[in-house]
Amino acid sequence: MNETLPRAAIRAAKTNLVWLALPLIVFGIAVAWLVSTDPLSGFRNGAPPVENLTFERTVLDDSGLSLLVRAGGSEPMTVAQVQVDDAYWQFTQDPPGPIARGRAAWLKLPFPWMVGEAHAVNVVTNSGATFAHDIAVAVPTPQATSGQLRLQAVVGIIVGIVPVAVGLMFYPVLRGVGREGMAFLLSLTIGLLGFLLVDASGEALELAGEAAAIFQGPVMVVLAGFGSFLLLMAIGRRSGAPTGLALSTYIALGIGLHNLGEGLAIGAAFAAGSAGLGTFLVLGFALHNVTEGIGIAAPILKKRPSAWVFVGLTLLAGGPAVIGMWLGSLATSAQWSALALAVGAGAILQVIVEVGAYLMRQSDRRADVFLTPPVLAGLAAGAAFMYLTAALVKI
Repeated sequence: MNETLPRAAIRAAKTNLVWLALPLIVFGIAVAWLVSTDPLSGFRNGAPPVENLTFERTVLDDSGLSLLVRAGGSEPMTVAQVQVDDAYWQFTQDPPGPIARGRAAWLKLPFPWMVGEAHAVNVVTNSGATFAHDIAVAVPTPQATSGQLRLQAVVGIIVGIVPVAVGLMFYPVLRGVGREGMAFLLSLTIGLLGFLLVDASGEALELAGEAAAIFQGPVMVVLAGFGSFLLLMAIGRRSGAPTGLALSTYIALGIGLHNLGEGLAIGAAFAAGSAGLGTFLVLGFALHNVTEGIGIAAPILKKRPSAWVFVGLTLLAGGPAVIGMWLGSLATSAQWSALALAVGAGAILQVIVEVGAYLMRQSDRRADVFLTPPVLAGLAAGAAFMYLTAALVKI
């Protein structure tokens, strides 16, 4: 009897393996036949392949004009000519040759661009297809020098770290609030996070529309946001619902990922020639972010964390703005910016869920806590403040 059971199990395993492999073998045969016989050749009518070219980055420096382009057509495409302001220019391509679907290449031209002027670029492929790209304002592209990186770090600190630190400085005063005051602060946090969620999602979808079609921008944004939400929920709930310092840490993380996106926006504005708007943008973002520190402090008002805890929370929430500044001005592309904002949106959604759950646990009226006056006032105040200050940073 004991020997029969293992033999039966082995036979069952072999049978399952056969039925697992058989569909894959059949599918492989079908693919091999399709590739070798090319049965779709009869549908071709001599039309050129579908071509698509996306401009991901523009670099202006002393050597001229450089364009990072990505092919998105059905087949490899060859760049034949590049036209700037109605004149054809010699160019070099790196890497040379046809650009495979989904691959990128640099096009470099010794074009004598003029500071402050607009330039129109047209890329012509060997099939005759043209793809246009406009340079609205020509300015030198920031270089990755130590001085430039330090300057951007200072701006990132003012935008991200200083406002969060200022908000956390209200901690001693906030400790004196009662139960209704706590409910107001937690709902204020939900309100400002709700605005950040909508703002980050909208910007991510807008950038996704500028990315190459092969990245499937809108789908990528939804999947990345939902994936980061599920991952953070799983991590946050591995030891039960987060409270106190753990919840403040998740709030700081969600805000930090959003500040990464803000840093990308400011860095890209400088790189695109919006230096005149730079100071206005920096001050607007700084004011816009002050309440974030208050939101981070709300779950730990009943605790007495050390000064190093506040330093860590400040760096976690504000530090990514510095990284975003560097990436935005030096090396960002639409699809990667959209991805970063989508991940941030998912993190913010996770924090909203956790803060909402924490608010309900702190209340005796769990069922209708969101209908109480302090909570309604907090939700409205958080969203309204973020909305009004956001008007300062919209170009």
